[in-house]
Amino acid sequence: MASVAGKANPYFLAAPSSHSHFYPSPNFTHKNLIKIPLSSDPPSPRLISVRSNNPNLDSIKMDQTASGLGSGPGNQIHSNASSSPSASIDFLTLCHRLKTTKRKGWINHGIKGPESIADHMYRMALMALIADDLPGVNRERCIKIALVHDIAEAIVGDITPSDGVPKEEKSRLEQAALNEMCKVLGGGMRAEEIQELWQEYENNSSLEANLVKDFDKIEMILQALEYETEHGKVLDEFFLSTAGKIQTEIGKRWAAEVTSRRNSRLANRQC
Repeated sequence: MASVAGKANPYFLAAPSSHSHFYPSPNFTHKNLIKIPLSSDPPSPRLISVRSNNPNLDSIKMDQTASGLGSGPGNQIHSNASSSPSASIDFLTLCHRLKTTKRKGWINHGIKGPESIADHMYRMALMALIADDLPGVNRERCIKIALVHDIAEAIVGDITPSDGVPKEEKSRLEQAALNEMCKVLGGGMRAEEIQELWQEYENNSSLEANLVKDFDKIEMILQALEYETEHGKVLDEFFLSTAGKIQTEIGKRWAAEVTSRRNSRLANRQC
């Protein structure tokens, strides 16, 4: 995972692995603690620790169980029925990690000062805002999906293919993280909506999800093109990994435009 700045953030990830570096806030002392598993590898699973200012959140430890996401008898969770101002600010403070966690693929390719997870999601939301109207597609829902599709990375970080985490395990870890984030929010309609939007994207189960999945890939290759231009690099991996995987017509047109601009740039470099 990418390293994270923001030392004043009261949320932190504990038990660093060989590729993660997270630091607690030195001024945060609240006793409430949420722990969720970051890895299922025996014999010593890594745990993510999240500290909360919300006194209504009991200490929680979600252990690995055969049935999945912390469903053991000792995992009783108490939370507010709806979001209080305190719970809302706790949730938003946790989401601060999306602004400070850098996208790992760029770090792995030596990009200095790369975009954050929040940067990526924001431009995807702009894509949904400016895209042409499509029959049967709810633009507002696309914007919402774009804004929450990577939200669990506030806890688990940016898990990339280079980490070797199976797709099913990555989804499980992110679902566990999302569950805890929604508990920090205090549950209620907004938390349920976030869960629904995230699941819709994860399962690619609607026209809106199809489109936002395309935006995810297009935003990545557009960013790759920009980094190639700014840093004089060749980032073929990102273009190869998305080739032939665009689902929608507008996505195909936009991806073709990015690819065309890249090809023109590469051709000019060879002249």
